[in-house]
Amino acid sequence: MANRFLRRPNLMHRFSTVSPIGPPTTTIPEILSFDQPKPDVDLDLSDEARLFASVSISNLLRSTAVLHATSIGPMVDLGSWLMSSKLMDVTFTRDLVLRLVKGTFYDHFCAGEDAAAAARRVKSVYESTGLKGMLVYGVEHAEDGGACDNNIQKFIETVEAAETLPTSHLSSVVVKITAICPMSLLKRVSDLLRWQYKNPNFKLPWKLNSFPVFSGLSPLYHTTTEPEPLTVEEEQELEKAHERIKSICLRCQESNVPLLIDAEDTILQPAIDYMAYWSAIMFNSDKDRPIVYNTIQAYLKDAGERLHLALRESEKMNVPIGFKLVRGAYMSSEARLADSLGYKSPVHDTIQDTHDCYNECMTFLMEKASNGSGIGVILATHNTDSGKLGARKASELGIDKENGKIEFAQLYGMSDALSFGLKRAGFNVSKYMPYGPVETAVPYLIRRAYENRGMMSTGALDRQLMRMELKRRLMGW
Repeated sequence: MANRFLRRPNLMHRFSTVSPIGPPTTTIPEILSFDQPKPDVDLDLSDEARLFASVSISNLLRSTAVLHATSIGPMVDLGSWLMSSKLMDVTFTRDLVLRLVKGTFYDHFCAGEDAAAAARRVKSVYESTGLKGMLVYGVEHAEDGGACDNNIQKFIETVEAAETLPTSHLSSVVVKITAICPMSLLKRVSDLLRWQYKNPNFKLPWKLNSFPVFSGLSPLYHTTTEPEPLTVEEEQELEKAHERIKSICLRCQESNVPLLIDAEDTILQPAIDYMAYWSAIMFNSDKDRPIVYNTIQAYLKDAGERLHLALRESEKMNVPIGFKLVRGAYMSSEARLADSLGYKSPVHDTIQDTHDCYNECMTFLMEKASNGSGIGVILATHNTDSGKLGARKASELGIDKENGKIEFAQLYGMSDALSFGLKRAGFNVSKYMPYGPVETAVPYLIRRAYENRGMMSTGALDRQLMRMELKRRLMGW
């Protein structure tokens, strides 16, 4: 039972796709034909003039420079060291560095310093390119309830900003559970959920209705001994976290704006999945369009099984659900923690295994969406081959590109050629657009720099196409 999903015939090894942790190691096989002509999917990424027609020459210059800088490993390492060093405690150095960051990396990867500015950027991007926006307050984590209360207000402001935009401009808003529930509490809840999975008779009196968050392949080594029950204070804080999530879900439901819940490290993910699925049960009442989406990280060995189990339970309960499928962004930290505890990493052993898992999940979700299920699917990928294969699969299944059930997404400031190509092919395409003060966005920017450095093939394609378009324009061709 545990491995049945991953062994479904004719689904594994059919695709290859993107990884933010490294380039594909093999060429994508042309295996979707099934001895029949391929659907005519216009996803030509070779014509830089068409792809970047909507981008000004000044933005092309900045984008080329920023992407080139973030592809240089020593430069990324130096910048990361500087941003976390004691030099940032010196006012002069801090102000100088933040001014430099704002005019370059921040403006490239972020949408603005507040929700209103971010909404204006979403509007500008849509009107110039046709790409939608996913709005997110760019804070990473919160350590206490006071910080969580401040952050939830920012996320509510995000929904309010979304309400000012035409529905055609906005895809969704995004929330990080780590920003509205203290990290220590998420760790405690995850430990208790893991222990209950290993010992089903273990009682959790505070636990609410949710979908399965573990499978036979899920890493359980984080919790080796029975955790202490939550204290009264912890239970009260957990209830406050539920109220925070409810407040933003309710606003999204009232505004008919989808809410995406981001994923994190496996040490915290069980609690995040638990809260995400509880929210889906509470607020996904529209059978045609879910409000709450959870995120599946395909680089995890248990991703396919967990996706299958959660979706099967949602169908049993007649609760629609949305999923954002990503590759994952915490490979190094996952490997370090597992190694320190004497276990193998929960991330797939090879990049090809990750490709296979992503594409198995992608195929499964697209097939579900094509048969009329009340499911929403966001395929977040930065790999051109993955985009082409996903587009081809949508055509093969006869999925309506405009009905919103299938959407592609890339990070703002990355993989623009793929975004423009998919949009030209008629798909709904969105950019993940964080906002917030420059100093708040620094951890996000560091992650983006490391991620861009890892995506050598994809980043190289964008830089190459941008340089070609710059040359064409400057020479007046």
